[in-house]
Amino acid sequence: MILDYLKAGYPALCVVTSEPHRAENIIRCPGWKFFTWDCLTGIRETSTLKAIEEIRDPVEAIRWLERLPDSVLVTLNLHLFMEIPEVIQGIQNGVPKWKSIGSSLIMLTPVLNLRPEIEKLFTVMDLPLPNDGELYDLQCDIAKHCHIKPNRKAARAAKGLTELEAEAAYALSAVQKGFFSTKVVSHAKAQILRKSGLLEFWEPTSIKELGGLDELKMFVRNRTKAFTPDNDSLPKPKAILLVGVPGTGKSLSSKATASLLGWPLIRLDISALKNSLVGESERRMREALKVIDAFGQAVVWVDEVDKAFAGVGSNTDSGTSAGMFGTFLTWMQETQSPVLVMATANNISQLPPEFLRAGRFDATFFVDMPSKPERQEIIRIMNKRYGAEIPLEFADNLSGWTGAEIEQLAKDSLFDGLDKAYAAIVPLSRTMREEINALREWARTRARFANTPDGEPEESRKVRTAQRIKLPGPSNPILN
Repeated sequence: MILDYLKAGYPALCVVTSEPHRAENIIRCPGWKFFTWDCLTGIRETSTLKAIEEIRDPVEAIRWLERLPDSVLVTLNLHLFMEIPEVIQGIQNGVPKWKSIGSSLIMLTPVLNLRPEIEKLFTVMDLPLPNDGELYDLQCDIAKHCHIKPNRKAARAAKGLTELEAEAAYALSAVQKGFFSTKVVSHAKAQILRKSGLLEFWEPTSIKELGGLDELKMFVRNRTKAFTPDNDSLPKPKAILLVGVPGTGKSLSSKATASLLGWPLIRLDISALKNSLVGESERRMREALKVIDAFGQAVVWVDEVDKAFAGVGSNTDSGTSAGMFGTFLTWMQETQSPVLVMATANNISQLPPEFLRAGRFDATFFVDMPSKPERQEIIRIMNKRYGAEIPLEFADNLSGWTGAEIEQLAKDSLFDGLDKAYAAIVPLSRTMREEINALREWARTRARFANTPDGEPEESRKVRTAQRIKLPGPSNPILN
């Protein structure tokens, strides 16, 4: 990892990682003597852990390296002492000496926060999290001791965990299930989100709970093959935008997509990331996206994105929304993580044009009011969920009703009876008729339709048939 830098004589390196002990093993390379310092143990040999010097003072540890040629001193948590002037001065004085004797100082830190006095002296690099192969090898080591068969799928599910977290998840799975469970590993990954405080982990919804929208379901099913491990040719979808009337199942579709793919569901609440301090909102957005990248395969649900970025075109929030919007767009374009963004919007006119440009989303779906077959399917789901008894024929009375309104009808019918509950609900198609028609007109040439269409009638008009009448000939007296 750092061999080329040491050969080139780099005197100060900064490795950003939350796994210092794993980093100690990875960065060792032949040709240099490696030592590790921390403020409790002092200086020890990195490979043998043997104590060399009881130097706990960071300034003395930095000066100690000046006496050893062709050596590397790996420091743990040195960033906590960067407010001490003597530490800054010690690094500044040490850099030319380390360079002259072929030695180097490596600072392991979980956060990059170098003082301006020394930031030009350090070369910064990131230690990547364990890859699929390393996670599988770790699982095999545990499997030998537990006499359990390794599971590559569980190893892939552990992507985004540190080595310590993956080991703990494997061990917990072995204890609870007796095998390496993908579900247990996924629950361990949910801890990443809880610890970050920036994202929410949601349980996916079964695809059976989503009534209708067969075109959207077919689109997602056809693209699941792109996410298989052996796929080397098919492009992986990155994002889907769902536009439509409130209550038509856009959010539920996002949850069902996670179930269809067998992936965890992460909710990115952009409004919750906003902070009153200057630059803090943009930093929180970057941190949240970094956690998503580390998480691995996941469906990222961004609900009501039109409201989250409503202030992009104005200066009402001092450019905070615009900064977060730019960060989000760049991440969507450049991320290499196997994630699928599911964004929902009610009012398409509030979204900036650059958000809707070609190539930003793999598909934009318009989710309309459910058709009659879809309303019947929704009635079946709600009857089963709540124990209601809405007859399927009642779907004829629910034209223009959303799925959420049909669900409310099912719940209210348990208390008030079907007829009274039906009379009490005023559907959105009546109160927002103009807005819905405008949205349909926009979608006609700009989006795919997610709904199953109503069955076409056999004849567009009634044609009456009559007996053929024989026309009179020349001998007919009528013509004479």
